[in-house]
Amino acid sequence: MDTYVNDVRQAISALSDRGSPPAEAEQSVPSRPGLYAIHADRPVWEQLGLEPRDEKTPLYVGKAERSLTSRDLRTHFRTGRTGSSTVRRSLAALLRERLSLHAVPRNQARPRHFANYGLEAEGDARLTAWMHEHLTIAVWATLDLELGVIETLVIDHWQPPLNLSKVSVPSPILKAARQAMADEARRAGHADERSG
Repeated sequence: MDTYVNDVRQAISALSDRGSPPAEAEQSVPSRPGLYAIHADRPVWEQLGLEPRDEKTPLYVGKAERSLTSRDLRTHFRTGRTGSSTVRRSLAALLRERLSLHAVPRNQARPRHFANYGLEAEGDARLTAWMHEHLTIAVWATLDLELGVIETLVIDHWQPPLNLSKVSVPSPILKAARQAMADEARRAGHADERSG
């Protein structure tokens, strides 16, 4: 792993910065591969039911193998993309009661893969508005072909609470909340099948 020490240091340094709100980030995030970190202030961690950590620890770290713009901004921060975004699904699960969110199958015409649930339209819009109001995003752009290895090491460094993979112990609260949403999507899918 010594090969990646400099890259990991650079990534951690760049991603420690709180970054910009999503609307501002659209002007500055490069359309290149890299890592991104989603940050929030202490009161937001508490809203999510998470134990706050030091101010540099992000809620989530991920990688964009093609384009930071399309992955973080056009998937995670756009309405209608919850079924394609693990970050949105995690936030939706933790904000379910606060934002009155209801899970539905990602593809309502062919309901299956309920763990990748979507949200009903109005709730999806509420989640997007909440994200734009409360979250910031920092990025580290690179052309390094070993982006997955670097991502793993950065996640290992911080153990971000919204990451479900590559962390030592995924948050049991988050796993339970996501399972509840998946169960709701399953019930909605079966109800649609019976009424169809």
